[in-house]
Amino acid sequence: MPIRTRVAALAALTAAALAVGAAATAPAGAAPKKAPAPTFLAASELPPHPTGWTAGPVTDGFPEQLAYCLGEGVPAYDYRHRLFHTDLDTGAVQVTVVTGSAAKGKALAARLNKEIRTCADRIERTYPDVTAEGRFYGTLPVEEGATVHGLHTETTWGATDVNLLAVGRDGRTVTVVGWGQMGDFDGAPVAAFKKTAKKAVTKLY
Repeated sequence: MPIRTRVAALAALTAAALAVGAAATAPAGAAPKKAPAPTFLAASELPPHPTGWTAGPVTDGFPEQLAYCLGEGVPAYDYRHRLFHTDLDTGAVQVTVVTGSAAKGKALAARLNKEIRTCADRIERTYPDVTAEGRFYGTLPVEEGATVHGLHTETTWGATDVNLLAVGRDGRTVTVVGWGQMGDFDGAPVAAFKKTAKKAVTKLY
């Protein structure tokens, strides 16, 4: 279930509903205030790759590339995302959302972390021909914190993929960063990904 599109079979969970927004209501008689949009990662801020990274545009909606872990049960907000790709089999994605308050941001981050922690078990229950293993890589001291996870999947026909995922928060704003490629945990750039995750949170505002 990597970030790459060839795992679409494991991303059957529908993410479209997650793009339905829940806009904040302005006080009566006041002009609505739109919060500044969070800044996304640049291609140069991702873990180094031999072919380099290309960043796509920032797009509205929840990315289907994260649906394998976060396609169900995630509260509906106005999500925005950016996809990144290399010339080989490695890809990445970032999604951000501005919730209505710091408390809602905290609750959303907790929910996302829970979904990722239980992702491997849910994949194995849903897809009997897939073996999945999740790992916890700790927390990062940035703003209100970030949490880093790993996920490895292997199919009965031999496909093996590894993903790194991070959830971070700055006040009411939450971001998820995902990285994935063919292979296993030994090939995952955990240290570099932690730097990327930390940078993603510092750029939220």
